[in-house]
Amino acid sequence: MDDSMISEYAQHNDAILLVIVPAAQAPEISSTGALKMAKEYDSESTRTIGVISKIDQSASDSKALAAVQALLLNQGPPKTSDIPWVALIGQSVSIASAQSGGSESSLETAWQAESESLKSILSGAPQSKLGRVALVDALAGQIRNRMKLRLPNLLSGLQGKSQVIQDELVRFGESMVSSAEGTRALALELCREFEDKFLQHITGGEGSGWKIVASFEGNFPKRLKELPLDRHFDISNVKRIVLEADGYQPYLISPEKGLRSLIKSVLEMAKEPSRLCVDEVHRVLVNIVSAAAGATPGLGRYPPFKREVVAIASAALDNFKNEAKKMVVALVDMERAFVPPQHFIRLVQRRMERQRREEELKGRSSKKALEAEQSILNRATSPQTGVQQSGGSLKSTKDKTNQQDKDSQGGPILKTAGPEGELTAGYLLKKSGKTNGWSRRWFVLNEKTAKLMYAKKQEDRLFRGTITLAECSIEEASDDEEGSSKRSKDKKSNGPDSSKGLVFKITSKVPYKTVMKAHSAVILKAESVAEKNEWLNKLSNVVQSSAGSQGKGESGHSLRQSLSEGSLDTMTRRPADPEEELRWMSQEVRGYIEAVLNSLAANVPKAVVLCQVEKAKEDMLNQLYSSISSQSSAKIEELLQEDRNVKHKREKYQKQASLLSKLTRQLSIHDNRASAASNWSDNTNGAESSPRTADPSSGDDWRSAFNAAANGPTDTSGFGTSHSRRYNDSAQNGDVSSRSSSAGRRTANRLPPAPPR
Repeated sequence: MDDSMISEYAQHNDAILLVIVPAAQAPEISSTGALKMAKEYDSESTRTIGVISKIDQSASDSKALAAVQALLLNQGPPKTSDIPWVALIGQSVSIASAQSGGSESSLETAWQAESESLKSILSGAPQSKLGRVALVDALAGQIRNRMKLRLPNLLSGLQGKSQVIQDELVRFGESMVSSAEGTRALALELCREFEDKFLQHITGGEGSGWKIVASFEGNFPKRLKELPLDRHFDISNVKRIVLEADGYQPYLISPEKGLRSLIKSVLEMAKEPSRLCVDEVHRVLVNIVSAAAGATPGLGRYPPFKREVVAIASAALDNFKNEAKKMVVALVDMERAFVPPQHFIRLVQRRMERQRREEELKGRSSKKALEAEQSILNRATSPQTGVQQSGGSLKSTKDKTNQQDKDSQGGPILKTAGPEGELTAGYLLKKSGKTNGWSRRWFVLNEKTAKLMYAKKQEDRLFRGTITLAECSIEEASDDEEGSSKRSKDKKSNGPDSSKGLVFKITSKVPYKTVMKAHSAVILKAESVAEKNEWLNKLSNVVQSSAGSQGKGESGHSLRQSLSEGSLDTMTRRPADPEEELRWMSQEVRGYIEAVLNSLAANVPKAVVLCQVEKAKEDMLNQLYSSISSQSSAKIEELLQEDRNVKHKREKYQKQASLLSKLTRQLSIHDNRASAASNWSDNTNGAESSPRTADPSSGDDWRSAFNAAANGPTDTSGFGTSHSRRYNDSAQNGDVSSRSSSAGRRTANRLPPAPPR
C-alpha cells in the first residue's frame, strides 16, 4: 500500500489509525515512519492505536522486551505517551496453539492462547493490553470516543432538521377534521388568519397602506391645482355668465346671480378629482386584500376558499367605494349650495383697511410736501410786520384793511411761489360757525393739486384744514350773510355797507356733502376788493380746470357716489369702468373658490378614510365572518378542498419527521451507552494501570533499551541503524497505517538474519 492511498483514508476525521511496529523495533520507535505519518494526520492522538507485533520473536531480547513493556505502561518517548499500545504475537503461533488444544472454537482458543503466551513473556505489562482481545477493546474505545465527539453534532443537526420540518408542517397545517363542526371551525380560523394579515398590511409598513396617504398628498391636490380656473375667470367668460344669469333685466348694483353661477360652475369641476381619489384608494384596498390573502399560509392550502374570501372582501369594498363617492360629491354640493357672505365681507373689510393704510401713507407724504411748500413760501415772502390778528371790533379790522389797501395799491396783493408760480398765499378772514365771528387765517392755494389750505399763522408748519376745489364751487356771499356778520359789531361803525362785496363762500357740488371737516360751506372775507377779485379769479380758474379734466363722466360718477356709503375720497378710488369693476369682483370670487378648494383638499381625504379605510377594517371583516358562517356545511366542505400538491408535501414532511424522530432517539441511546461504556473502561484501565507482577528492575531495562537505540548498538546482538530503518520501512514487517486492524500484512514466522560484524 503506497503513501497516497494511506493519505486518502487517513485524512478523514473518523478514520482510526493503527501504528504497527515489530517488537524488535520498539527501542527505536521514535524514528519509525508509521508513527511520523500518524502524528501528521492525528497530532493529538485522539484516533490512533499502537500495535507492537511479534513479541514471541523478541522473547530473548531483554532490551526489546523492556521497551515494549515501557510502551505498554505509557512510559515511552514523548511522542508515544499519548497513544494506547497493545502487544500481539505472530498469528501463525496463535493458530498453532489453537490447533494443539483441539478446541472447536479455534478463534477464541487462539486468542486465549495468545494472551497466555504474552503473559509469560511480558510478566510486568498490564494484562488489559495483551492480545487481540485488548486490541478489540482499544478499537471499541476509540470508536466510542469518536461517537462521543460526533454524536452531539449529529444530534444537533438532526434536531435542527426536525425543527425545519416541524415548521413546514405548521405552515401546511394539520389535516382537516372530517366533521361539520371541525370544517366550520377551520373556515373561521382561516378568516381570523386573514384578518390578522389584512390589518398588518393596512396599518403596518410591509403593506401598501402608505399609498393611501400618497394619494391624499400627491395626486388629489395636484388635480385640484390643475383645474382651469384661468379660463373660467377670464373677463369675457365672466361677462357671458353674468349676462346669461341676469336674463332680460340687468343687475342694479352688483352681479350677484352671475357670481353665484360662476361659483357653482367652477366648484362642479372639483367632483371629478374627488371621485378619482376614491377610485385610487379603492384600488389600493383591493391590492391589500389580495396581498393579505396570499400571505395567509392557511388560505394557500385551500385555493377555492381563498378565492371566496377575496370575492367577499372585494364586494364589500365596492359598496364602500360607492358610499365614499356619494360622500365626497355631497361635500362639493354643500359648498356649491351655500356661499357664506362672511368671506366677501372680510375681503371688503381688508380692502378698506388696506386703503386706509394707503391713505395714511399718502397723508404723511402729502403733509411732508405741504410742509415743503410752506417752507418755500416762508422763504419767498417776508413776514408782514405791523399786521396782527383782529380779536376786537370790526372798526379796528377795517382800519387795518384800509391801511393794507393803501400800502398795496402799487403792486400785486397776493404772494406767489413755486417753480411755475403755482402757489398763491395771503391772509383771509374766515367765519367761525361756533362764535359767528371772523378769524384771520393764512391761506395757500396749490393750483396743481387744486387744493386750498389754511393755517393759523404764516409761521405755522402744519395746516389746520384742506379744501378740495375739484369737488366745490365758488359763490358770492348774499347780503343776508353779509348783514348777519355786521350785527355783532359796534353800532358806531362807519356804516353797514362799508365792507359790502368782500365776502365769498365755497360750497360742495353735492348738496349734502361737506367741504371741509363738518362744514357744508366755508365763508371767507377779503381785506380789500382787489384782493377779493384776485382770490376769486385764481379759485375759479382752478375749479374750472379740474372740472374740465373729469369730463362728462363726472355727473354719472357723482350719482354712483351719492347712492353709496363711505367717504368721498374712498369712493373715488373705486373703478369707474364697469368692466374693471367686474374684473375686481371676479378676482374676489376666485379667492373664495381657491379657499373652498383648499378646504376640499383637507376634507375629502377625511371622508374617504371614514367611508373606505375604516369600514374596511371593521365592516368588511364582519361581513366576511357573517358570510362564511351563513353558508352550509356542504358548501364550506366544497370550498375547503385541499390542494393535491400541498397534501403530498405535508405527507412527505410527516414521513421525514417520523424517520428523524426514530433516528434521533436511537442515536441518543447510543450516545448514552457510549458514555457509560467509556466511564466503565476508564475505571477498568485505572485499576489495571500497574502491573500485578512487575519486575523491580524493569524500569532500568526499558530506559537502557531506548538509550541504546538512540546511541547506537551496544552489543553484537543489536540491530544496526540502517538495517533497522530498512526493516521498519519494509511492508513485509507490517509497518503500515490504515483504518482497521486488518490493514497490516502477515509476515513469515522467522527471525531476521544477524547483522554483519
